[in-house]
Amino acid sequence: MPLVTSEEMLLKAREGGYAVGAFNVENMEMVKAVIAAAEELRAPVMLQTTPSTVKYGTLETYAAIVAAEAEKATVPVCLHLDHGNSYELAIAAMEAGYTSVMIDGSHETFEDNIAVTKKVVEVAKTKGIPVEAELGKVGGKEDDLEADADTNTDPQEAKEFVERTGVTSLAIAIGTAHGFYAGTPVLDKERVSDIKALVDTPLVLHGASGLSEEDVRECVARGMCKVNFATELRVAYTDAVKKLLAEKPETYDPKKFGVVGMEAVKEIVKSRMLMCGCDNKAE
Repeated sequence: MPLVTSEEMLLKAREGGYAVGAFNVENMEMVKAVIAAAEELRAPVMLQTTPSTVKYGTLETYAAIVAAEAEKATVPVCLHLDHGNSYELAIAAMEAGYTSVMIDGSHETFEDNIAVTKKVVEVAKTKGIPVEAELGKVGGKEDDLEADADTNTDPQEAKEFVERTGVTSLAIAIGTAHGFYAGTPVLDKERVSDIKALVDTPLVLHGASGLSEEDVRECVARGMCKVNFATELRVAYTDAVKKLLAEKPETYDPKKFGVVGMEAVKEIVKSRMLMCGCDNKAE
């Protein structure tokens, strides 16, 4: 089926008490693997690319690959710009065929974050495309941006931010980090419930790679409607290729690397979808 937007799938997730898995993809093989996992589990799915991935492969190339694979799928597939770092990139993604965008102004002041988010929302509304924003700072490294310390999202600020910007989903900071964790993360799960009580907009959990199943499930139960997974997919893909080369160093056909990489990614995506509870939620 054609690509769909994230708005309906996230609102359904909010009503149904589950989360949609959002998976960062780097190449054609990862796109195929994520959609194959969604098909097997009958799950709605979001595929996303960051600015560095887009710089590597271009918006148009990823949009074409994902649209072609989604066309063959029987479950809803959305293509999302993850951590859009400028107004220009967010607009370019919509024009290239992305069906959902994130504008990340979380490294700006509260007022500047509102200003840039509002600007993107105004254009997106005319195109019927939903917009995710981020409030508070998620720790760790995401592309070239690095947060030194976590600044968890303030519930009242979240309410004001959503009201003033009109975003359709909001990524909040509760102590998670991008990349893998150096130690055991301490999550402020109560904060998810506090923000959900004040904000009607679906909430998004960033930095889920490496979190325990228990942590993810509790965050979803408290109101997270979209959960992002990136680092562990890259690791699964690369480890599978390394294993093949260690066992069969004479392998030179890139397709062989792709096959083992896809299988590894598909398995981890399926386990994360089950964790989010989005299996059998596709219509």
